[in-house]
Amino acid sequence: MCNSSESTVKEELSSFGLRWPHLNQGLIYKDLVSSSDSELTLIDFYSRKYTYSAPLQGWLQRIHNGQITIDSMVVKEHNTALRVGSELVYHRLPWTEPDAPYLLQVLYEDEHMIALNKPSGLQVLPGGLFQQRTVLTQLQWRAWKETSSLTSQESHPAPVHRLGRGTSGILLCAKSKLAKTRLAAYFADGASLIKNNGSHINKRRNITKIYRALVDGIVQQDKVIIEQPIGTVRYPGVAKGLYVASASGKSALSKVEVLERNVQKNHTLVQVEIESGRPHQIRIHLSFIGHPLLGDPLYVAGGKPKCSESENADESFAQDGGYERPMKPLPGDCGYYLHAHQLLLLHPFTTEVITIIAPLPSILQTQAETQQRNLIG
Repeated sequence: MCNSSESTVKEELSSFGLRWPHLNQGLIYKDLVSSSDSELTLIDFYSRKYTYSAPLQGWLQRIHNGQITIDSMVVKEHNTALRVGSELVYHRLPWTEPDAPYLLQVLYEDEHMIALNKPSGLQVLPGGLFQQRTVLTQLQWRAWKETSSLTSQESHPAPVHRLGRGTSGILLCAKSKLAKTRLAAYFADGASLIKNNGSHINKRRNITKIYRALVDGIVQQDKVIIEQPIGTVRYPGVAKGLYVASASGKSALSKVEVLERNVQKNHTLVQVEIESGRPHQIRIHLSFIGHPLLGDPLYVAGGKPKCSESENADESFAQDGGYERPMKPLPGDCGYYLHAHQLLLLHPFTTEVITIIAPLPSILQTQAETQQRNLIG
């Protein structure tokens, strides 16, 4: 569904998507031996540089399996000395990725961009165990199918922002490099308009994002402005650190409005407008004020994870040599109710004001919206 600034256009939503193959294609990681690494052995190089990928025994297994080459030659001796300028290649074996949806609804599309209704459970970009089962892969498959080999060189479909794997709703994607540059600048501008103290700089915004969320507990105030900065802390299973509420983090601003309170179930349905786009911002901000998303497996009151103490990694490893999945919850775990419902956008090429709406899951509808839907249906 797409609404222009002057009219509302209603049409049947189209969908696309191909079923995921049983195995992905594996991955290839390349390194060039520098002068500082020339005194190391093969096992020293990988076990020191990529400690987050596998423990020592896991890297030994990968080397002995013949998964690493030096200058295109398979090397199975882990004590092989490295030479400056040599190319190292680690071949990660194909694996079956966890289950994920594959169908994507098209909410809006033109020659420059496409807005999708992302289902909960589908990752946007490759990361961790999900390297193929992503929105990006489906966009690329669709582009390859629809364009000839001559014109496909100019087609570069890609998401311009992220939604958490468990978050559903509007995901804006570009169809070309130029469109991606312009749209990405919109999102970057949104964060730059927030001062260090969290207040908003009075400047016209080119994009507005509005979410629906179901939170634990009863939010007493009808409207809440949350200005808590967001930073990172060390956390097992998250190589670059976990995003949390942190006084030393980057500024972030969320405007929360209560839509409906359910005292009997101790839940509150809220609308959230974010004027910055920090990772997991809504989950962190709502939990920070004592109302984490209902079903959120990770964040609790205070904007922190349920388990924050360090976890000592042992020498156990999975079949591919990597670490076993941590027992603690991870950012990509699903179970919460968060939906990117509306997006208002100044078109980067036509300057038309566009409103894109993603249909609400029934659990995120007000009673009035549910009644109206039942009457129409």
